[in-house]
Amino acid sequence: MNLNVNSVDSLVTEIQGLSGSPQDVSHLNNLLKQSEDVIRSQAATFAPCLTRLDPSVHSLGYLYVLEACTASPVPEAQANELILPVVRFIDVCSAEQIRLVPDKFIAVCKRLHELVMTLNAPMRAVGPLLTAIRKIQPSPEHLTPLHPDFLQVCLSAKCYKIGYSILEDDIYKVDQPRDFFLYCYYGGMICIGQKRFAKALELFHNVVTAPMSSMNAIAVEAYKKYILVSLIHLRQFSSTFPKYTSSVAQRNLKNFSQPYIELANSYSTGNISELQAFVQANQEKFENGNNLGLVKQVVSSMYKRNIQRLTQTYLTLSLQDIANTAQINSPKEAEMHVLEMIEDGEIYATINQKDGMVRFLEDPEQYKTCEMIEHIDSSIQRIMKLSKKLTTMDESMSCDPLYLSKVGRERQRFDFDDFDNVPQKFNL
Repeated sequence: MNLNVNSVDSLVTEIQGLSGSPQDVSHLNNLLKQSEDVIRSQAATFAPCLTRLDPSVHSLGYLYVLEACTASPVPEAQANELILPVVRFIDVCSAEQIRLVPDKFIAVCKRLHELVMTLNAPMRAVGPLLTAIRKIQPSPEHLTPLHPDFLQVCLSAKCYKIGYSILEDDIYKVDQPRDFFLYCYYGGMICIGQKRFAKALELFHNVVTAPMSSMNAIAVEAYKKYILVSLIHLRQFSSTFPKYTSSVAQRNLKNFSQPYIELANSYSTGNISELQAFVQANQEKFENGNNLGLVKQVVSSMYKRNIQRLTQTYLTLSLQDIANTAQINSPKEAEMHVLEMIEDGEIYATINQKDGMVRFLEDPEQYKTCEMIEHIDSSIQRIMKLSKKLTTMDESMSCDPLYLSKVGRERQRFDFDDFDNVPQKFNL
């Protein structure tokens, strides 16, 4: 049986008649696949179907027509008109129906991303793309091709808080490596916007250490930001890669990031003047890489690093002495840095405004409040869940024929300890 696509009326009738039970919808999907080329080639003819179909009930048929209508380039003047039906469809469509053709749904959502960027209105896609991700995801553990698009529009619209909400999900399943690279890279930038440097560092670290057979621009840019965020958050940077980093990354990343490596080396000397001179000399390079703002935060963090080191030696110190020792221009500026560090919880201190003396204190946290106990308990629960997940993945991988054959080819020798004990005698 073929789908009747001789007219708009016949197509609408067919879709409406086969959008009831799951069996009917599955049958409709097979018929629409057979007529896909006709619908796509005559997209303008079938566009009126969209006004006669209910996107919440006839989601599958609506999606086939909508995808065909959005496949061709759209003039900027018509972009606004097309955004409205796409946003409405994403909001009300049936998740069960659109999951039958996820590629088409993803293509429509990516077209929405392109359209809002063309109109310089990324805010319009933030909510719809978040809804789309939740509808297309089999579970919160899955990374979809829409995650990078969502994070990118959040960055463009400066909606860092909404973007961060999706980074709180633990991702265990990835289909395309590129999606993972972009998810971690854009996610890291979202975290920088939120001043969540520890999470940003984790995401950039994932990009840098991810398996890769060839160097890619995403990894290079992530490595540059990884260096800068390390200096801002940890006040130090190690150029040594973890053992599990790919050989491609270990050989090439430093070559593409030389000014940033040199910046880290200058930072390690603790000399503010030398660091500022280096930044000034290489300002154009940092600006071209859109990293000048982070570099300025690196310079500011050196003042804080120098102050933090004073807390390990002194109990009381004047603001003038702090300014002199930490190479800060004035006691007033030193006070500003100390207050920022107290507010951020980096140090514990009090300032006597009368005599300008700073008294450094011990961490007041006793780790026995209800809030702290709940925090520790939730962390333990998350670690236990992660451990269980890793065990399951390890068991699954150890039975994977492709993995076992690859390991067998690459192993140079076999150890008896790698095999289960077997009986020394066999009964034949």
